[in-house]
Amino acid sequence: MAAGQAALSHQHPVAVHQSIPNTTLRASRTTVQHVLKIQGYSWMSKSFDTGKGLRSKSFYVGGTTGWHIAFYPNGNRVETDDSVSVFAVLDDAAAGRAVEAEIGFDVLDPTTGEPMPRYRRPGAGVIRRFACIGAFCGYENFIRLEELEEFLLKDDCFWVRCNITVVEFLRETAPPPRPVVAAIPPPDWAQHFGDLLRSKQGANVMLDVGGETFAAHRCVLAARSPVFEAELYGAMEERNAYVRIDDMRAEVFRNLLHFAYTDELPPETIEDGAAMAQDLLKAADRYDMERLKLVCEDKLWTHIDASTAATTLLLAEQHGCHRLREACFEFLLTSSTTLNAVMATDGFGHLCKSNPGLLKDILSKLATHQDRRRRIQQWEEDDNHGLVLRTTEGDKLPEPTHHMHLGCSRSIETHTSSSETPDRRTPIHPDLTRDIATIISWSSKN
Repeated sequence: MAAGQAALSHQHPVAVHQSIPNTTLRASRTTVQHVLKIQGYSWMSKSFDTGKGLRSKSFYVGGTTGWHIAFYPNGNRVETDDSVSVFAVLDDAAAGRAVEAEIGFDVLDPTTGEPMPRYRRPGAGVIRRFACIGAFCGYENFIRLEELEEFLLKDDCFWVRCNITVVEFLRETAPPPRPVVAAIPPPDWAQHFGDLLRSKQGANVMLDVGGETFAAHRCVLAARSPVFEAELYGAMEERNAYVRIDDMRAEVFRNLLHFAYTDELPPETIEDGAAMAQDLLKAADRYDMERLKLVCEDKLWTHIDASTAATTLLLAEQHGCHRLREACFEFLLTSSTTLNAVMATDGFGHLCKSNPGLLKDILSKLATHQDRRRRIQQWEEDDNHGLVLRTTEGDKLPEPTHHMHLGCSRSIETHTSSSETPDRRTPIHPDLTRDIATIISWSSKN
């Protein structure tokens, strides 16, 4: 029986000693976003015939593969002479090896620097093989010339971003395992500074806000806010042990103080609605706390609806929050129902009385977007202008005749694949003529 048991035990896998190195096969992804500014487009379109183009400066992805962007102002061949063509071209590869890469292109909004949804050409996760130097991938009909000249040019410029993700398959041998040690905890300075604020230990300035007194440390406040620095370390420093702050609620200042010490808002404040975020944004702008201002701006962005759009738009205008301002405009353009609901609020009436210029901006954007949407729908209905992805297979890319740098360009490299940022922009209603008439009628009565 013992022998039988011994034979049975030999059928189990033999344990491998931990000191023997392991082999890891790993897929490494390195992403570079190269932004190309096309400056003086009108001159280029007149100077370069179809099939003639320019190229960007070379840039590297991960230090092992070199690339450039080829740009054809009037298309790379006769069949696409009504469009701009762009391609990513392989310049260099380590040891002449083939390169596996995902290629995508975007047109950037000249105001915000963000990709414009209509002109996004993502790689869609498709990995393409670049077998040799000069291999390319891109779009022959990237943008219609008519559409580019009418809607995308700003000061005769536009911006194209090329997104290249190079995939490498590596084999690694792991060293022998190290002795197990305690994991290093995350930074906890925010907790300690929060404790310092609550304990009031060493506090050397008192702040009176809305009848409530707060004890704080002038060095912390000065480090977080240039306005506090001027007030607490100015010519009257000796007399600034007591500071009175008017036109602010105590609860708002308590949250601002918490952020100054911990770089985050209290959990209960994060759950509050738009009202606290509006007051905090005003306070952040008053004390030049830019990070807190951005946090509040982002929170207000998520709370834009018919009841808050007008007041948020006016607040964004008053405090220089451009992206929040544009988000409010886009919400107003969602539909006629949305616009009418916003116009029915007291906030819209206050907006028109306190800042008539914003009403003019709304009218202008309604008219512009109506015409733009009509033209875009026209182009989208043109079945003869389908988007064509062109790669090295079966053809050769014309060599750009001028190897000059187009305006300016920059590369941003990351070594991890990032998820797409949700696009918060809203669709534009196709017919807003009656909305313009409604606003004009409303403003004349008020």
